[in-house]
Order: sequence, then structure tokens, then C-alpha cells
Amino acid sequence: MNSISDLIDFDSLLTPEERKLRDRVRAFVDADIRPNIAQWYESATFPLEIVPELGRLGLLGMHLQGYGCAGGSAVDYGLAGAELEAGDSGLRTFVSVQGSLAMSAIYKHGSEEQKQEWLPAMAKGEAIGCFGLTEPTAGSDPSGMKTFARRDGNDWVLNGSKRWIGLASVAQVAVIWAQTEEGIRGFVVPTSTPGFTATPIEPKLSMRASIQCDIDLVDVRLPESAVLPNVVGLKGPFSCLNEARYGIIWGAMGAARDSFEAALAYSQERLQFDKPLAGYQLTQQKLVDMALEINKGFLLALHLGRKKDAGTLQIDQISVGKLNNCREAIKIAREARTILGGNGITLDYSPLRHANNLESVRTYEGTDEVHTLILGNKLTGIPAFR
Repeated sequence: MNSISDLIDFDSLLTPEERKLRDRVRAFVDADIRPNIAQWYESATFPLEIVPELGRLGLLGMHLQGYGCAGGSAVDYGLAGAELEAGDSGLRTFVSVQGSLAMSAIYKHGSEEQKQEWLPAMAKGEAIGCFGLTEPTAGSDPSGMKTFARRDGNDWVLNGSKRWIGLASVAQVAVIWAQTEEGIRGFVVPTSTPGFTATPIEPKLSMRASIQCDIDLVDVRLPESAVLPNVVGLKGPFSCLNEARYGIIWGAMGAARDSFEAALAYSQERLQFDKPLAGYQLTQQKLVDMALEINKGFLLALHLGRKKDAGTLQIDQISVGKLNNCREAIKIAREARTILGGNGITLDYSPLRHANNLESVRTYEGTDEVHTLILGNKLTGIPAFR
């Protein structure tokens, strides 16, 4: 954690190599993101110019092996995600959509030809990918998707629509999930294919320095080689969603930590009734409560990361981390804003920006309600989704 919020010597639980990676990503965020993020957020701009640097830092598909990917551990990926989201959730979302979703889908389920064609370029940031699962009427229940792919000779023809698809308007390749007569299949779709249209969703109150899109698929014709050959059914996209959900466990705590640090610094400088805000008991209670939850959230993230690296992480345990850390992070961001008073509603300070972004983070890759039901099923043995 390496932060004033660290009350438990969290860094002692990390290896020197892990701390070095964390510090390298933090330095990039401090130098390239913090000076510009308020303007990017205000203008609803994602800075595509930083993508090659994300590639040079080894952050794109960093948990994958080979094909130009960094081959880092789950804990490495988590530490990097926390630092990126301390800058802005939109930054970590880019890395997640590129690596945990689009690249992971090709890596886990694609042919060798598909991997060789796309993964090295995506790892460098020379090609951007997106992941088309969610639809206008199928969010929490992706089995209700209406996008359909039918065979036509040796080709496939896709028709349908997707919504809230990160990066789609700037991507060169899309992984699109569709119903077929043989079950749900994934397709690797170059975005230049006739009939593929991506339209950014705007205006937004959250994730403004990020890109989310509607996708329309009208008679998109693809060769047989476009199909992800190694998976049929929802286990395909879910295996990728679990990678993204894991990253959120860390990322949300990065946003929480940055919110806390902004509030702490302000409280030490802002004088009210002739002494700093930090000198008042009510302010100290807020700061202590925030710091405790940040420490617990990072401990949970590290525990789950170590389990993931050991191959023992269970799907429901990802829900524990995603539900808890998103829920606590948004509380922390909002509480931090109260310490900033009226100044906290400006983009001079990060907490309200983080709080707005976290409204999206707690919604995508499984809402609070969905993860609650997953854990309810785990505890009771009774599925309550329907």
C-alpha cells in the first residue's frame, strides 16, 4: 500500500519485486495521469496517447504468458490495477477491457492463429480490443442475449446489438458473444467488418474519462476462422468476467485510498475555528474509519490474489471481494468528499470524481445484487436468481 493509510505494515506482505512494480506504475500515474485527469474527465476524453506507454509498462494482458505479454502474477496485476484506479477508474477499465476481457478471451478460447494475429499487437497497445457481451435488454442475465449468429455456407452472419461495451469505437477487434443453434459462441470480429457500428454513449455522469459504446451488428459476415474454437456456452465469457472482477477488487481500493489521501491532506491544511480540520474529533473519526476499511480491503485483495496465484481461488470468493471492496470504496469516496466541504464538488479534488466512477464500477461485472445472490446461494444452497 505504501500510504499514510497503511496502519498494519501492508508492504511487509509484498515481495521486493511486487513493491518495485507497484512503484513503477504509481510513478507513471503521478507523472502522466494526475496532471491531466481533471481535464480529461471534464471534457469526457480518454487519452489514447497513453496506450503505447501502458504497453511499454507491460500492463496490457500482463497476467498472460507469451505472445509479448508480461506473464505477471495475479498479485502483480492487482497492485497495478490499484495504482491505475487511484488515478482514475477509466484508466484501469481500459487495462481490464483490453487484458482481462478481450485478450483473455482470445488467450483462453482462441485458435493459435487468432492468438498470433492479435495478442502481440494488443500487448504493445498497437491494437485495441473490446468485449461484446452485455445487451440493451440483457445485462445481469447474459443468457437472455438476442444477438444471433447463423451459418451461411462456410461463413457466419451476425445480427444484434450490444450496449455498454468499453472501447468499442476505438477498437480494432471485438470479441462478440452470440447465440447460435449450437449454443453461445464467441467471435473475433475486426471492427472494420461491414455491418459493425460502434457509437459512444454520451453524455455520462460517471466514467467520463472512458469510452463505453452501443454496438450494432447488421449482417456482419465472418469466416469460420472467426469463431473462438475452444469454448461453447456462457462459461466462455464468464471465465473472462472473473478475471475482470478480480481486478476490480484491487482497483476499487486504489480509488478509495486516493480519496482518503486527498481528504487527509486537505484536513491538515484547512483551518476552521482557528485550527486544522484534522484536529477535530469528528474529522479524525472519519479518517480512522476510512483507513480501517482501506486496510481491510487491501488485505482481502491480497489474500484473494495469493489464492489466485496458487490456483485455489473459488468463483464465489471473487464475489466476496468485488461486493465488499466496491461497496466500501464508494462509501469512503463519499465520506472523503464531506471533509472537503463545498470545495469537494470541484474537479480540483478527486473524491467525488472517484465516487461517480465507482457507481459504474459497482454496476459492471456483476451488480451488488448479483454478487449478493451468488453469496446467498453459497451460504444457503438455495439459488434465488429467479
